[in-house]
Amino acid sequence: MKIVELTEATKKELQDTLAKRSTNSFKEQEEKVAEIIKAVRERGDEAVFDFTKRFDGVEIDSSSIEVTPEEIKRAYETIDPELLKVIRDAIVNIRDYHMMQKRTSWFDTKDGIFLGQRITPIAKVGVYVPGGKAVLSSSVLMNVIPAKVAGVPEIIMVTPPQRSGELNAASVVAAVESGVDRILKVGGAQAIAALAYGTESIPKVDKIVGPGNIFVALAKKAVYGNVGIDSIAGPSEILVLADETANPRYIAADLLSQAEHDELASAILVTTDRELAKKVSDEVAAFTEKLSRKAIIEKSIENYGCIFVAENMEQAIATANDIASEHLEILTKNPFDTMSYIKNAGAIFLGEYSSEPLGDYFAGPDHILPTNGTARFFSPLNVDDFIKKSSVISYSREALAPVYKEIVTFAEAEGLTAHANSIAVRFEEE
Repeated sequence: MKIVELTEATKKELQDTLAKRSTNSFKEQEEKVAEIIKAVRERGDEAVFDFTKRFDGVEIDSSSIEVTPEEIKRAYETIDPELLKVIRDAIVNIRDYHMMQKRTSWFDTKDGIFLGQRITPIAKVGVYVPGGKAVLSSSVLMNVIPAKVAGVPEIIMVTPPQRSGELNAASVVAAVESGVDRILKVGGAQAIAALAYGTESIPKVDKIVGPGNIFVALAKKAVYGNVGIDSIAGPSEILVLADETANPRYIAADLLSQAEHDELASAILVTTDRELAKKVSDEVAAFTEKLSRKAIIEKSIENYGCIFVAENMEQAIATANDIASEHLEILTKNPFDTMSYIKNAGAIFLGEYSSEPLGDYFAGPDHILPTNGTARFFSPLNVDDFIKKSSVISYSREALAPVYKEIVTFAEAEGLTAHANSIAVRFEEE
């Protein structure tokens, strides 16, 4: 990995490079996505089936698009029993964590005034699960469980079929175990369009969540407004913040755990120790030679990997906050103290035994996280993403009487005389 002195100029150069991965940089793909969405809106199932054959090499129709009870049975027979146990254990951790996020409606009454906030779950949610370069059955759990905790009554999962026409057994089992209502064999932009507008076989939903490739991200961006979305996910990224006490071998392994996702993934180390930087670079090279996704890792590291050597920890922390990485690992002498200065990160991992994959699979917090610096204003997927909040207002005549003239004054100041009249008419006898 390249080792660079951390300055304002080198930091900006890296940020500019990372920004090129944004959905705003893929105009050609955006045009293709627009064509796919238009076709699905106009031709429904027919377009979905055509695109599935073209992009996935699988022929499906209205009778085979949905996973059947027989296919579910085969998935349970196929899955490794040890993996099934892991999925069930992970579900417990993820559910327990998200239960702590659950909100309840609240109401307050005083002197004829009744105010409150009513919380209701979204009625129908579409969950997208990737199935391209990596089949992420863990993403099934992370998408579905917070929705179930929120009380969403209907969850539709879409994921690309394999060449055999069936789905990965682990994804099917994860869907069933976490409570998905329907599992559909369709992926890509066509799946997003179908969920957003509905077809003969795929119901229109109220919100679409889940990560995907650039075509999925662009499709979610395009349909937003017609349906809700969680966010526009970008390529995976990790930033490790480390001092001289950190283990270089651990750091290298953790950087590569994200670099293997995608050629566009980024892996960044910010450290105050030049000797550590050199050791990490050597370990990255050694590990890469032995890993199965070597070609992907090499492109990711070459284009979006970097080791910054900072003058001090204050500069290192400021850089971490500016980059606002999806995953932030803190490997310093006192990681909890260091964390107190972090303002922007999707998920924070503290200490040398809290590597990023712990969050991906098992600990409980959601692994669907803000990317491309959006941790400055976005949060991880959570229970709040699956609820709606309605304000509740009730005034008695006695409560409105002392203040109605103030409301009339405010409305008339804005030139909204019908607003003013709506209040004043209730007291016109005065």
